[in-house]
Amino acid sequence: MVDARPVIVGVDDADDQDALVRYAAHQAALRNVPLNIAHAVLLPAPFGKAAEKDAEARAAVQRGGVVVDRFEAVARSAFPSLTVAGELPFGDPAGTLVERSTEASLVVLGHRGAGGFSRLPLGSVSLQVATHAHCPVLVMRPGRPVDAQGRPIVVGVDLVHYSPEATEFAFAEADRRSAHLQVVHALHRPALLPLPRTGTALEPHVRETEGSARHIIQERIAELSERYPGVPVALRLEWTHPATYLTEMSEQADLLVVGSRGRAGLRRLLLGSVSSEVLHTASCPVAVVPAAADG
Repeated sequence: MVDARPVIVGVDDADDQDALVRYAAHQAALRNVPLNIAHAVLLPAPFGKAAEKDAEARAAVQRGGVVVDRFEAVARSAFPSLTVAGELPFGDPAGTLVERSTEASLVVLGHRGAGGFSRLPLGSVSLQVATHAHCPVLVMRPGRPVDAQGRPIVVGVDLVHYSPEATEFAFAEADRRSAHLQVVHALHRPALLPLPRTGTALEPHVRETEGSARHIIQERIAELSERYPGVPVALRLEWTHPATYLTEMSEQADLLVVGSRGRAGLRRLLLGSVSSEVLHTASCPVAVVPAAADG
């Protein structure tokens, strides 16, 4: 069954949001699903006279309607056949987008905030939504083209905290974009050990570790390779810090895909240090894919 849940893009009232809306519209067109443009409306504080509060609320809704109408026009201009609708949820931007993510196939945000608040540094709205959303969240970097054809999709995989959801998302993205997929893994090197070099006493251990990691990853992605036979896949291993490696790979990527840590208990509060760091440092858009709900 085809997933018809919409792509939701969170917007604020800023001039540089046009590119974000066009990027989100492109994601919806790739998936053949509607685009919903969401702008959170902050209600007035519960103080003062009722008539004054009602007037403030009406004014906030009116301003939000103008913002949404403007970006609906941007999306329809870029993709005339796309179904586009506006949303004016009441509440704080992060909370409303997390709530709406239960009914979305993808949430798209700008790198510096979304939905009602003025642009804020990553670590506020975008980071909160990426951490708690129920669907994948795609954070667009400023200044990126809508379609970077010819560039690969990169997915970071970890042997301990392996995310099958993130890997499957990356395969599906590469398939719909007709892109190559690079599956990358950073091998751990204790800080006191030198970099592995050929001809040293460490070489047999290095080769054994690399071979074992490659075999495990190949086994884990084998079923996806069969399901997506048209996706060219390259597996890349490097002895380095994971976030550093992924950031380097993002410089030539169309999209970087990482996983989050799960949805139950304290793990629901943790994005993971690598995913959090690349959201701040990657050169390309970053998709954060949540793990399936625990039992």
